[in-house]
Amino acid sequence: MQKFILTISKFIIFSIMMQTAIYCYADDKAKLEPYLPLLPKGTDLSILVQTVEKTPTTLIAYQNDQFKQPASVQKLVTALAAELQLGSNFRFMTRFQTNGKISDKQLKGDLIIQMSGDPTFTRKQLNEMLTVLKLKGIDKITGNIVIDTSIFMGHDKASGWSWNNLTACYNTKPAAIIIDDNCFYAGVLPAKKIGDKATTSVSSLYPVSITSHIRTISNYSDSLEDKYCELDMVPIVNNQYFLTGCVKQSSKKSYFKFAVNDSFDYFAAILRTELAQKKIKLNGKIIESKNTITTSLAPLAINQSAPLSELLTIMLKKSNNLIADTVFRTIGAHYFNIPGSWRNSSDAVKLILREKAGIDLENAVIADGSGLSRLNLIDANKLMQILQYIAANNDTLHMIEMLPIAGVDGTLQYRKSFSNNELKSIVYAKTGYLEGNYNLAGFIKLKEDNYIAFIQFISGYNHVSDNSDEPKNTAIIEFEKALYHGFIKP
Repeated sequence: MQKFILTISKFIIFSIMMQTAIYCYADDKAKLEPYLPLLPKGTDLSILVQTVEKTPTTLIAYQNDQFKQPASVQKLVTALAAELQLGSNFRFMTRFQTNGKISDKQLKGDLIIQMSGDPTFTRKQLNEMLTVLKLKGIDKITGNIVIDTSIFMGHDKASGWSWNNLTACYNTKPAAIIIDDNCFYAGVLPAKKIGDKATTSVSSLYPVSITSHIRTISNYSDSLEDKYCELDMVPIVNNQYFLTGCVKQSSKKSYFKFAVNDSFDYFAAILRTELAQKKIKLNGKIIESKNTITTSLAPLAINQSAPLSELLTIMLKKSNNLIADTVFRTIGAHYFNIPGSWRNSSDAVKLILREKAGIDLENAVIADGSGLSRLNLIDANKLMQILQYIAANNDTLHMIEMLPIAGVDGTLQYRKSFSNNELKSIVYAKTGYLEGNYNLAGFIKLKEDNYIAFIQFISGYNHVSDNSDEPKNTAIIEFEKALYHGFIKP
């Protein structure tokens, strides 16, 4: 009998809670009624808006407990975990070391190049490090060049990444070896005659090989074969690529930026070129070591990246995926003191946020650091805890200033929702886009120099218009213009 009464009591409490939630949703849906018709039918909305203070006031909370794909808003989670674990002064280090000695203008032993996954490492910096070797009197390396890539382990591609985006530069693999973003440009010049093959070219600076069979089509063709013929890049082996599909007739060459498929092969080819230019002879081979080299090594040269605070600013302002995912994998490596992987980095991020910020992401799914994965899931309530912590600790984190500013810089510089009205310069927010998802998370700075924090998850979005020149995000622009203007009324 007691168990029965207890069960009934729990049911009543649960029912009251559910009814309260429904009433709250209904109340907040009423607040959104003027704006919801601006979105296409079938669009789903999750939104949470709060004041930023010790005890925040919730201004709107609608479907804020639903899991959503964060897209690039995920970078806020990555940025906070990185600041808390690595610190704003952390730098990626690329090191030249040796197990040998220098004598008679020779490095008698191996040159060990320890890569750290530095997303900003460049060919120019590699050249400068080789210059240091030359200044040390090295004209010849008698052993091998060993590229130490043990900082990361497992696949360089995260689960849930769209396979058809992997050749795009914005989807470059965040490997231990990165040089010049691991991206290259290819030029495509349409043929003068419709139906003939276009010509492709690539700069000799890039150690890649491209073959192609690209058909030139008319700008005004009604053929279904032409309508559905798209330019495509297919990696073959090492860094050989095949371009196929169609391009429209034009007298101008178009340039496309592609991701490097084999980072080791790419780096090794550049290294050979740079060694030849420096007139440093290599007797041995260039090989990769995925195991940490534990023998005693002597330092020869070092390159360090800009501090983490600068990298995170670029990551958030420009929504740079490569920085986000190398930082993400580095978090796992540093937290557990083992090579970083997608899985241990996900666990590390959750543990760091719980231990150092009191934020429990519970069963949120963190598949990567950039938000490219379709497997990522988080709700607005949890993301709001991230925003409130950032705001409460901004004197030390300085993360609000890292966000894109409406009408000023980053991914909000030209966002029409904010660039031509009173919201310009006062909205600081991270954008997030995946097909069908338009997300925003950040702050509105009020006149009193305090903030409103907001999270917008728009999913299931598909805007169809009779006007072919109308942007796909027209409805989003109108929705955001109307909604967020309401929060700065005098």
